[in-house]
Amino acid sequence: MSGFPNYDDYDALGLAELVRKKEVTPQELLDEAIARTEKLDGKLNAVVIHDYDLARKQIADGLPDGPFTGVPFLLKDLHLLRKGTLTTFGSSLFKDNLADHDSTLTERYLAAGLVIFGKTSSPEFGSAPTTEPRLFGPSHNPWNLAHSPGGSSGGAAAAVAAGILPVANASDGGGSIRVPASACGIFGIKPTRARTPMGPDRGEGWGGMSISHVVSRSVRDSAAMLDATAGIAPGDPYTCLPPERPFLTEVTAKPARLKIAFTTRRIDGSLCHPDVVAAITETAKLLSGLGHHVEEKTPQIDQAAMGQHQATLIGANIEMTLRHVAAARGRAIESGEVEHITWLIAQGAKLRDSAAYVEATLFIHQLGRKMAAFHEEYDLFLCPTLGLPPVKLGEIDMMTSDVGNYLRLMGLYLPYAGYANMTGQPSMSVPLYWNSDKLPIGSMFTARYGDEATLFRLAGELEQARPWADKRPAL
Repeated sequence: MSGFPNYDDYDALGLAELVRKKEVTPQELLDEAIARTEKLDGKLNAVVIHDYDLARKQIADGLPDGPFTGVPFLLKDLHLLRKGTLTTFGSSLFKDNLADHDSTLTERYLAAGLVIFGKTSSPEFGSAPTTEPRLFGPSHNPWNLAHSPGGSSGGAAAAVAAGILPVANASDGGGSIRVPASACGIFGIKPTRARTPMGPDRGEGWGGMSISHVVSRSVRDSAAMLDATAGIAPGDPYTCLPPERPFLTEVTAKPARLKIAFTTRRIDGSLCHPDVVAAITETAKLLSGLGHHVEEKTPQIDQAAMGQHQATLIGANIEMTLRHVAAARGRAIESGEVEHITWLIAQGAKLRDSAAYVEATLFIHQLGRKMAAFHEEYDLFLCPTLGLPPVKLGEIDMMTSDVGNYLRLMGLYLPYAGYANMTGQPSMSVPLYWNSDKLPIGSMFTARYGDEATLFRLAGELEQARPWADKRPAL
């Protein structure tokens, strides 16, 4: 596409090694990433904010010596701030919102040597499993442009899957790393609660359910990025235990024989889409062939209560955001200023009293204890990342007036992703299956609280046994 034809042959660590050996310059890598954005994004609509000049200045000013020095990188347009750049949260309310400081995680990305050249699309306030914000229009799945790349990190996943860059920032409050990773055929892990910082503006996101990390083509990029960014920051309200050794070390360490529970059913007992059943069944067979003990078993989760309390926590956070905007500008938010589902979520929050928030917090802590007991018997739980293959654009529409159908589709599409956000457990989507329509379907593994190491070891083994890096969309 421009002057570096072998760009696709390397993951982010590989590109950084080329820079270290002076076989390519950071400017050449940035030029390649920008050229790919300009060529491909007219079809994808994934990179919605361009900070090209700032990236060039970053290189000119000199890059620090880090594990990813010179590698092009994109932030997600949600919460994560970079001084002097837009952060819209996917909402027209913030279309002119310029940050006056960096987020702590942004500082860590910059210290790792990453060259940040823009931001990827997110649904409004990150609250949908598809990325179709009214402000920017829909992002498209590179495997089939009529389909959604997932959400809320859909822009990031589409950009990585299409080859614009090998790794990009993402965040996950109800599946938003794993869902688009599944829909776009790439790797995505949601770390343990508090593994990465949310400062200086927040102590936690969505009552502790949300956390930031990345989506990537290779497992080792995700592990190395977590090594570079994890750890408590001054003023953080809590943290998780540090790992025994670097996560990157785990990727090449053979896992012990694991005891893995799996299911092809949703929490309510209904079977997922046949393609999803086939994907999880095949993954279970692969695991058994690798020497792991696999058996069908499902943890008992109260789906209705989980949905109710998840709505309470998310709704309170969205309503708080709208109140802050209204206070800052001196007038109330009107319904047409946000998307219809956003408005209904905020109105629902007004109907709940403060005790409901405490009840929701109590529920997620109790659910964490219940899952801890489940993991006394099983090392991992394998289940579908998504209950359906990637949906078509427009099917899950935040501007819809048919709320009943919207909620029905959400239930079918997201069978399990949100529970690991409530418990704080690390959870990953691994791209091991493509259906007859050549659409990817991820397999979701969840580990004990704090045990990303087991996930990275297994992911490394699966990456060797069933490589996916060379699977690229025709786009």
